[in-house]
Amino acid sequence: MSRREEQLKDEGSRSQVVLAGAIAGLVSRFCVAPLDVIKIRLQLQSHSLSDPLSHHGLQGPIYKGTFNTLKAILRQEGITALWKGNIPAELLYIAYGAIQFTTYRSTTQLLHQLPPSYRLPNTAEAFVSGAASGTLATTCTYPLDLLRTRFAAQGVDRVYSGLLFSVREIAANEGFRGFFQGLSAGVGQIVPYMGLFFTFYETLRLPLGHLDLPFGSRDAAAGIAASVAAKTAVFPLDTVRKRLQVQGPTRVRYVHRNIPQYAGGVTSTLRAIIQREGRRGLYRGLTVSLLKAAPTSAVTMWTYERALNVMKTLETTIEEE
Repeated sequence: MSRREEQLKDEGSRSQVVLAGAIAGLVSRFCVAPLDVIKIRLQLQSHSLSDPLSHHGLQGPIYKGTFNTLKAILRQEGITALWKGNIPAELLYIAYGAIQFTTYRSTTQLLHQLPPSYRLPNTAEAFVSGAASGTLATTCTYPLDLLRTRFAAQGVDRVYSGLLFSVREIAANEGFRGFFQGLSAGVGQIVPYMGLFFTFYETLRLPLGHLDLPFGSRDAAAGIAASVAAKTAVFPLDTVRKRLQVQGPTRVRYVHRNIPQYAGGVTSTLRAIIQREGRRGLYRGLTVSLLKAAPTSAVTMWTYERALNVMKTLETTIEEE
């Protein structure tokens, strides 16, 4: 088996995997930040676009589609608004990438050491490892995810003046639990998403390794296909997570002033959205989410593989000297 055809569990040392995962998260986040802001704005929009009566007395913008939302944000808030929440998001992606790839590698190696009679098929092994890595990474970095959402949801009127201020405000007014609002939806989403993502990725990566694609884009192509399939399957839970993350005393101060109050958990929020907005309400922002998911996963996996190969090459060069 060639180096390109190795599975993720066989690649690099632990420190190399941590650093490569962090670099991949940092680069991918910066590239897709504008799409992330657009997605969050659409997901938090609860009024019906097809019913003009629902717009009566509405305070805040009415976004219609990805490109119209982009134009509205640029016109009303300027180009820097597309990177709102970028500081917590960069920290989130760095930490998430490092934890995700380290846990995935460790879990697959652990499963690989099981006796032959207890070994899982490769696809099942990838699913379990992906789900485990996604759960741990999501839980550890969730406060940063919540901060990213709240900053992206801010309009011209700022709710939080800075990162440290937001941490103090949430801690004072909402307590420790305030940083984990919507966590159950996040874990409920990420377990199947990461499991499906790594299953699709490992399944597609080896066959694509035999194709002659330019610039090492085999890893990127596998990442795109895996991400689109997995993201579509779990998107309603992502919408629920975003709605729950902006609950609390600042709920009516974001760019959408009419964000409903959800008193229960994931199931009751799902029911409330369907009752108020129909099933389409669960998929607001799906188009831009897929546009975001594809380049995010492609850039992440491509950068991860390239960074890891560079570090392994440098290590080999140093050892030979």
